[in-house]
This record gives sequence, C-alpha cells and structure tokens, in this order.
Amino acid sequence: MRIALGVSYNGQAYDGWQSQPSGNTVQDKLEAALARFAAQPAPVRTLCAGRTDAGVHGLMQVVHFDTPLARTAFSWVRGTNTFLPPDIAVQWAQPVPDAFHARASAVARRYAYVLLQSPVRPSVEAGRVGWVFQPLNLAAMQEATEYLLGEHDFSAFRAAACQAKSPVKTLQRIAISRRGATPATCPASADAAAGGGWQPCYWRFEFQADAFLHHMIRNIMGCLVAIGQGSQPPQWMAQVLAARSRSAAAPTFAPDGLYFLGPVYAPHWGLPERSPAYDWLP
Repeated sequence: MRIALGVSYNGQAYDGWQSQPSGNTVQDKLEAALARFAAQPAPVRTLCAGRTDAGVHGLMQVVHFDTPLARTAFSWVRGTNTFLPPDIAVQWAQPVPDAFHARASAVARRYAYVLLQSPVRPSVEAGRVGWVFQPLNLAAMQEATEYLLGEHDFSAFRAAACQAKSPVKTLQRIAISRRGATPATCPASADAAAGGGWQPCYWRFEFQADAFLHHMIRNIMGCLVAIGQGSQPPQWMAQVLAARSRSAAAPTFAPDGLYFLGPVYAPHWGLPERSPAYDWLP
C-alpha cells in the first residue's frame, strides 16, 4: 500500500529536509517515527515533494512511502505524531495509487516568505521571519517581479550546490502584500518614512513555479529587498536574470522567513490543498 502524508514543521532546529549522517533533519525524524509506529526494525523510506534547506519551514510538505501494513489514515496521523518532536507534525494521511509520486506527480510548488519591516529586530518571531530595518517600496518590487514571470534560465539565482538538471524553470506567480499596519503607519518608501514615527509591519511574498532551484527564492528575495530599499532600480532584476551568473545577483537572503506552502497536484489524486498550519501564517 502506498500512503501519502502532509507534514508541517518548524525548520529552525533542523539541518533541512533531506536525510544526513547527523540524523538531524526533518526526513530523519519522520522516518524514525514511522518505523516506531509501524513496529518494524527496517527503515521506512519516504520521498518528498520538495526539499527544504536548514532553517526553512514547511506548512504542507507531502511525502509518500510504501508499506505492507493496513492502518486507517487517522492511525497514521496520530500514531506517527506520537513519536515526532513537537515542532514536526503529520497533518493528514491518505492512501494513494501506486502511480502517485510525491515529487514527480506535482505540477507546481508554492512558497511564501514573511518579512518583518521594523527598526527593531524580531524577538518572538526570531527564526520565523526575515528582517529589514529600512522601509520597502512596494511599487518598485512589484515592477521588478514582472521580469521574472514566465519561463527563464534562472542561473543567476541558483546556488553552486544546486543539483537540478536544468536552470530553466517557469515562475507562474509572485504576489507581494503588506500586513499588520496601514500604508500610513508602515511606509512604502524611504521618503515616506523620513518624517519618523512609523510602525513595524509584515510583508508576505508568495511564489509559485513548476519547480525551484536550490536557494532560488532566497536569492530572488535578496534582489527584491535591494530594489525595495532603493539601492537598485526595478530594471536591475532584468539585468541580473539576463546575466545568468550568480555573481550578478544580491547576496542570499536569510532562510528564517521562508515557508514551503506545499505542492500542487492534479485534482484526480484527491489530496488536500492546504493544512491547518496555513491559518496562523501572517
């Protein structure tokens, strides 16, 4: 029997998703919990929809695994969670046909980056949001995203360790929104903030593509922040993209505010599109 799971996790304490010799990854913890629940000495091997880096969070990572055991879907959720640390939880479980593959069956993947704009660094949100202390210009960043939409060679936003066979990806959607304060109290430019007295606010950047390169979103975020703060014009994004060289782009942005929202599957698989973990994210 093939089982699909939706898994959420806070990535702060882990060395990313993919199993490593240290054993301190989300995949390692999940597979160990599955083996304990299944009461079998052999490892339970999982395949995921999209690997995440150290410090990156997951709201609905989807995995699949094969098992000879017959358990109800609810038992896989409750039983596996019994053996997981508190910052990792199975949100749902569902039997799927053998033809389903968590990675290969995904037609798109979704991420969000949550960014705190504040004169003071985050405290309660430390590790869960990125941070800038200079105001960002919404219009400039939105203009810059237009150059990225569609199919492109994203080599300029690709980490040196990226193992993708091709740097060509199709970026289907980028949406930027400001939350937690009104435009009057959370300025959209350095000029608007010059008078002082402005309040912190949160920015949410959403990305959807057929697939992403290693560090692609964090490298795009570095460029968007540079443009939003006025150190580069929006047209600079097109120059970076055309250069196809990592040296042309801004430094890689922090992983803290990056969330894997989950994959997108064709409706016929009948899998959930979101989990309860979505509902608290700014």
